[in-house]
Amino acid sequence: MQVAAGCEGSPAATEGGDQQSSKKPRLAAEPLLLHVPVKQEMVVHQAAGAGGDGAAVVAADHGSRMEIAVKMDVTLLHCPLCISPLKPPVLQCKGGHVACGGCLAEPCAECGGAFDVRSKVMDAVVSSTTAECDHDGCGRYVTYHELDGHRGECPHAPCDCAVPGCGFAGPAPALLGHLTALHSMPVYNFQYGKVLALQLPASLEPRGLLVGDEDGRAFLMVGGALGSGAAVSAVCVRAEAMLWPRYTLKVWASGPAPAPNRKADTVMAEIEVTSSRVPGAVAVEELAYLAVPPKLLVGAGPSRRMSLKIRIDKFTS
Repeated sequence: MQVAAGCEGSPAATEGGDQQSSKKPRLAAEPLLLHVPVKQEMVVHQAAGAGGDGAAVVAADHGSRMEIAVKMDVTLLHCPLCISPLKPPVLQCKGGHVACGGCLAEPCAECGGAFDVRSKVMDAVVSSTTAECDHDGCGRYVTYHELDGHRGECPHAPCDCAVPGCGFAGPAPALLGHLTALHSMPVYNFQYGKVLALQLPASLEPRGLLVGDEDGRAFLMVGGALGSGAAVSAVCVRAEAMLWPRYTLKVWASGPAPAPNRKADTVMAEIEVTSSRVPGAVAVEELAYLAVPPKLLVGAGPSRRMSLKIRIDKFTS
């Protein structure tokens, strides 16, 4: 069953939280979703503009569980010793105080007792308590102790603008629109598994975006001067913790047209693409890159250019 309701923490819980504030940082209350087994399914709607007494309860078909949206002091879901979110196994001392499995060897900060009893009740609570991801456009409810991990790989995680001095941050698709509309960043569309030929400044300025036709995924080109030559790489604009799909970049650089009966000099690199929510802060030295020797560059000074062929492959498993 589902119950939508707003609940404030009890005065006792509030006072207890205030007493601990001088010892460790207090976490803000967050809306949580608790899964509670019940004998019948009910739907509770909060009347608009009404307080807790104005809720209407409607009995529905028999079911096996109920969901209720509540607000609570989330410090209750954190280990008091290491402040990490509690996850099974949760241990307790004889005084009833709890700690996470990682703090098993530590004495209880409240009573000095040993954490030698598993708390099945708290195991059930922390396993069934979920919270909504706060990234715009996500809306997914995740088990609370897994929330930080989800935020790190959420496809809606905000990505920072790659232009120095710009404070824009938004999901990858919004950032792509921002970079092209506000900063006029060049876009080079490509198809996965197919070669794209480009003529680019050796400085890679202005920086460009490689955008997949299939999924709109954006890759910021990274590089610039490398001694008297140039370096070329790319970074995928998305959360760093996203493992799939994975991408590889193949990039070739060729020199000027050769003399008759000669082959053009070519260098190539195959790169496992790095992901970043802050692509503009990633320096080429942090990545695998193609080193383009000076003899493969055409022109002189700031006008030097390089002939590149680029292929990005996408792997979903």
